Amino acid sequence: MEPTPRHSCLKLQIPNQSEPIFIKATWFPSHFHLSITDGLHAWLCNASEDEVRERAAQWDQPVSDYIALAERFLGFQQPGSVYGFSDAGDGHRRLSWTFEKEGTKLEWRWKCGLSPDSRSTTAGVLDFLMNANIRLSEEVVIKTQSFERLKVEAEKCLAQSEKFNNEKAEFESAIYAKFLGVLNSKKAKLRELRDQISKEETTGKLPQEEDESTDKTLSFDDESDNEAIEEESSKNLTGTSKHVSTSRPRGRKRVAPSC
Repeated sequence: MEPTPRHSCLKLQIPNQSEPIFIKATWFPSHFHLSITDGLHAWLCNASEDEVRERAAQWDQPVSDYIALAERFLGFQQPGSVYGFSDAGDGHRRLSWTFEKEGTKLEWRWKCGLSPDSRSTTAGVLDFLMNANIRLSEEVVIKTQSFERLKVEAEKCLAQSEKFNNEKAEFESAIYAKFLGVLNSKKAKLRELRDQISKEETTGKLPQEEDESTDKTLSFDDESDNEAIEEESSKNLTGTSKHVSTSRPRGRKRVAPSC
């Protein structure tokens, strides 16, 4: 089964010609068809697989590359390329375009025969353009509707974001106010405790010094009294021992009886 062909339509302005031509192309993997009209006359170019293969071989290109390059220049008018649609005799025309490859300017030419039914060929080109325009219009409508929906959603998201930001700011302000109140309360409590501790240290220092002085005085007096008592006791003991030794009675020596 042959792959689905691709279609393109180019409005081509030829130098030295007042009216543009329209080139409708149908692209297959190994060949292509061209329908060309200026609105009054029409021409056809049916490049067969053999012709495309021969041309590709002349340019040392694969068939796929040849088709892709031709589609590039006949699908969109390329800046820098010189297009031509000259008379080839007997009502035929020669379609040509130029391009550069490795610094060399090259030219491709295809002979187009006069259409046996120019009106039908021109109508086919116009039908394709009308259908393409309708499809583009539908896509524009769909894209526009999608854009409007996205715009509405974006506005909703923006409003919701602003709401969240406001709620966040209010919440942070409330939390900060509560925290500030608690912090100030703690600071006041700490200052009160500090002042209380300072007052207690100031009032408790003097009695403590007086007690220490009293203790030292009592201790000194006790030591003095103890020393006096010890000295008095020593004197009494000394006097008593002298008195005892001087007042001891002398007794007669007992003589043991003789046997």
